[in-house]
Amino acid sequence: MKSTEIDWARVRRRAAELSDEAFDFVRDGLKHTVSMLQAAEVRVGDAAANGGARACGTGKRHVTGRELCEGLRDLAGQRWGMLAGTVLRRWGIERTEDFGTIVYAMIDRRELKASETDSPADFKDVYEFAGAFGGVAFRA
Repeated sequence: MKSTEIDWARVRRRAAELSDEAFDFVRDGLKHTVSMLQAAEVRVGDAAANGGARACGTGKRHVTGRELCEGLRDLAGQRWGMLAGTVLRRWGIERTEDFGTIVYAMIDRRELKASETDSPADFKDVYEFAGAFGGVAFRA
């Protein structure tokens, strides 16, 4: 989706409702996700070493919305365990689309870059928060 198709006013309004801690968490989560993906690439590279393949753990790698949401779920579980849902909800994060709002607000602020194929829709319904964070009910 090209940036002209994104409702930037809506992104800015929704992002203003989210806490600074939520933005910090997504920044940390992006680093965590990159580390997770690089570790997975190294394992794949090690397994394929007999064919001359090598790991692709160097350089920059694009992280998809789905990958970031998965990494954020992992990081939240590591940091807060059963309280992860409570912490996220306190910050205004109640569904994976909220992670996308934060990412697109950071893109708007030029903290991050999007590829031409990225879209806020990449963050829609990646997983249910109630299942991901211990059965805590979130808004529909």
